[in-house]
Amino acid sequence: MIEVIYNSESTEFEDLTQALACAKALGKFVTIRVAGMELVGIFGVDSIKNGKCPDGVAYTWNKASRIGRVKK
Repeated sequence: MIEVIYNSESTEFEDLTQALACAKALGKFVTIRVAGMELVGIFGVDSIKNGKCPDGVAYTWNKASRIGRVKK
């Protein structure tokens, strides 16, 4: 069984696809417990429009700033 936990309430699902769909629909920070592991986070950020995530937060991640200056 796969368990989705939000605000101390738990819902069980038969497969991970159903659990992820529930987590995405909630749009909140959740915990998914499966096979002795825990997946945590806000699931469902799958598009950036006009520089913003679906919840309105500005998307500022930039790979170039993560890898450092290019060496010549």
